[in-house]
Amino acid sequence: MKILVSALEHSANVHLKSLKNELDNDVEFMGIFNKELGKPIVDLQTLAIMGFVDAFKKLNYFFKLNSQMVEMAKDADKVLLIDSSAFNLPLAKKIKKRYPNKEIIYYIIPQAWAWKPKRIPILSKTITHLASILPFEKDYYPKDAPITYVGHPLLDQIKEFKTKLNDEVKNLVFMPGSRKGEIKKLMPIYRELQKKLNLNSVVVIPKHFSQKDVDELYGDISGFEIKHNAHRCLLEADFAFICSGTATLESAIIATPFILSYIAKPLDYFIASRLVKLEYIGLSNIMFSKFQHRSMHPEFIQDKVTLNNLVNAFESYNTSRFLDDSKLLREYLKHGSSKNVAKIIES
Repeated sequence: MKILVSALEHSANVHLKSLKNELDNDVEFMGIFNKELGKPIVDLQTLAIMGFVDAFKKLNYFFKLNSQMVEMAKDADKVLLIDSSAFNLPLAKKIKKRYPNKEIIYYIIPQAWAWKPKRIPILSKTITHLASILPFEKDYYPKDAPITYVGHPLLDQIKEFKTKLNDEVKNLVFMPGSRKGEIKKLMPIYRELQKKLNLNSVVVIPKHFSQKDVDELYGDISGFEIKHNAHRCLLEADFAFICSGTATLESAIIATPFILSYIAKPLDYFIASRLVKLEYIGLSNIMFSKFQHRSMHPEFIQDKVTLNNLVNAFESYNTSRFLDDSKLLREYLKHGSSKNVAKIIES
């Protein structure tokens, strides 16, 4: 079976790897994905962008790539789209128009409930199978929509959880993101914070960064130990400071107390603040508020990301409640998603 895959993000490829382990050996991937999973048509590192402004600069390239994928769909038995709605939703529409009977599976579907509710009817008509990883998401769709909660992919990767926390925080982990713009904005504050708290500190740096990248983006990190494995670092740390993203949900599932902080480009933040009407930006907070009606962890955005705010939140943190909340969140998510998505693909 040939599957046309569109997985542009690093996290999407981590989940795609778990999914491939659940599929039969005769399944062949074609399209956009990490080269360790087959023979993609593009090097994913060339697609690494951040925000609306950067994406706009690469529009022509993405239009050509989109057209190439539509052509490839002709030879595919099925289509698998993972996350990245800005690229994958227009791709799905084109494939549906040209090949009306082609089965399209969307895994980690667009968060239309947060951004554009008007997309929900479009998704329902365009996609054959909507594989949701958020338990509450199906409530926003019509009852006859082809949407199923398949579980959460992080529960396929994370198998170790903390059952108790140390009384005293001794080890910190700092995760300023994987995109260069995120790192440049957060690291000056994280360096100040590390000096202020004066505890054993690890900074997680993507493996593919060169020494030149590290010097340019992170500055003087002599006060940190450099590591690359996010899951392992979160398990070993007593507390974490994390840029908004998947890592915040990883920390919440593992049960490592953390504080979210995020600084976007002013124009990106202006656009996003008008498109998204959410009380929180952290995935764990968004989900937790759906069934517990409160936040799970502190989060600071834009000019709220200050040394004083982060120190005060750290010193007043209720770690005991966070540990209990982590267990509640895992129960809410139930299980991993790879096996269920594999069943959809192979059915």
